[in-house]
Amino acid sequence: MPPIANPSPSRSGNVMIVDDNPANLKLLENMLRQRGYEVRSFPMGRLALSAAEQEPPDLILLDINMPEMNGYEVCEQLKSGSNVSDIPVIFLSALNAVEDKTRGFQSGGVDYISKPFQFEEVEARVETHLKLRRAQQAEHDLLERTLNGAVGTLWELVQLTSPALALRSAAIRDIVLWITKRMGVKDAWQYELAARLCLMGCIALPEEVFERAYCGEQLSPGEEEMFRVHPERAARLLSKIPRLEVVAEIVRGQLRSKTQPHVLESQKGIAFLQVAMDFDRRFYKGVGASSVLAQLKLSGRFDRSILDALEGYSPAAPVYEVRRLLIRDLRAGMVLEANVSSKDGTILILKMGMILTETWIERLKNFAIAQGAQEPLAVRIPSVAPVYSDAFHNGASRPGQRTPSK
Repeated sequence: MPPIANPSPSRSGNVMIVDDNPANLKLLENMLRQRGYEVRSFPMGRLALSAAEQEPPDLILLDINMPEMNGYEVCEQLKSGSNVSDIPVIFLSALNAVEDKTRGFQSGGVDYISKPFQFEEVEARVETHLKLRRAQQAEHDLLERTLNGAVGTLWELVQLTSPALALRSAAIRDIVLWITKRMGVKDAWQYELAARLCLMGCIALPEEVFERAYCGEQLSPGEEEMFRVHPERAARLLSKIPRLEVVAEIVRGQLRSKTQPHVLESQKGIAFLQVAMDFDRRFYKGVGASSVLAQLKLSGRFDRSILDALEGYSPAAPVYEVRRLLIRDLRAGMVLEANVSSKDGTILILKMGMILTETWIERLKNFAIAQGAQEPLAVRIPSVAPVYSDAFHNGASRPGQRTPSK
């Protein structure tokens, strides 16, 4: 056997081998390790499945004829698991009939190598599929960063526009998260995101109109129309972002009395959102959490299983301290305790209740340099430093208390 060159950094990867033949396992294991791959080998499919769930490999070489579970069954079970379904599987088998290879692809395999095999072929196919997987993961990571960036920008827009919108959005999101957790809903990110952005269309409304509409107070016909169209306004914006189509439909359906047939995929999310919004509206007006839940049950409007999941839910009172700080000492996530004006009091810079972001702090610094600002500023600081996106909820107001009209 010719000497093996030092492994190339491009040949890194975690490969799992599953074969009931010890000789095949040892041969493949040694060869792949000499080429620079990390290798784990298993003589049975059941053991391999358990190991893959605990520590997913980058690629699996899988024999077909094995006791207990054959390779097709192992692959089918692998593809049914949410954490491991995207792992590429290459079948290694002495079964060379077309129907055998076809079944391998139908069960989820990406390639098929016939025994007896040449190691050069195995190595080439392994590296090809690892490169494809790395490219797919890179694309997935890019899409995730792009999506997170777009959502983060929208969320910052909500926070910058209106403290009241940010507070209510946070409360609705927390209720939806409670419901999905209690109901054992997996992969609930779309429901959480729809709840967080459900009021985004209200940024076009005057703040006092939003507060009166949200509390169910009397509106003029023009104000009623402004509020009624806010879900559609938000849904149109969200639907332009890839992977947020279902989120857009959930947001669009928040004021509907019935779910439309063409949005059945979003029906559960709409039901969660409607319960959360109705709960928060009543709680916002000062009704206790247990009384709100009793009212919702008596209304007969909502799925009883969702309401049962809300048993025991009550927003925790935020813990914070009020301090007076110079502008240079401000940090993102702090909440203004009072309006901020120019030094002579003629210009209102920021309103009470605003959640400070890096952008707003920079603007305050620039304004103070150019025209002067009243300092120190009274701010509320959460006792436990919040995640930035949660800052408004942890320190901006007491549950059940309305934000003062501006």
